[in-house]
Amino acid sequence: MNASAGVQPTARVIAVIGAGLAGRSFAMACAAAGFYVVLEDVMPSKLRNAEVEYADLSLRGGFGELQLASTVEEAVREADIAVDFVPDELESKLEIFSMIDRMAPPKTILCTPSEALSITDLASCVYRPERAVAVRGQLQKGETVRLLHPPLVDALALDTVVGMLTALGIRTEVLSDPDAPMLVKNQTLSRPN
Repeated sequence: MNASAGVQPTARVIAVIGAGLAGRSFAMACAAAGFYVVLEDVMPSKLRNAEVEYADLSLRGGFGELQLASTVEEAVREADIAVDFVPDELESKLEIFSMIDRMAPPKTILCTPSEALSITDLASCVYRPERAVAVRGQLQKGETVRLLHPPLVDALALDTVVGMLTALGIRTEVLSDPDAPMLVKNQTLSRPN
């Protein structure tokens, strides 16, 4: 299913957790597309690098706004979508998903780039499993990514993430999680549709 056709719901505020190269690049792309972006990192030097990069790019015009945050709580306070750029390992992803889930408002969609982990597993560990998605592929303009979701998913949340990615010039293919879950705590997630 290619979900990039048609009018998609829009997100206004994007929280990006992690200001390393991938997170910083994604945050700049979101700002360039006109989103209000809150970029968080525990390393002040990474945030300073992002600030300098943003100032240089924003002089060219057409940019949304970039705010820097030193805590996850500050970053996700008003987020429509929170995208983490922590290492693609189970412990790191579970920790950040749990933090975002506790600190973000109920409207926030949890989105994680992951090439290795089951979104069904990650979603089973939060209070909003139907608002959790994973992206596989390069989050760069002109690329096509797979947007993976657990079996029980909020269609509006999917459409909102597709809308954000489309605004960034990224094509999406929406698929149910193909990975066999290993952790599923909330057994309602594993029921067939």
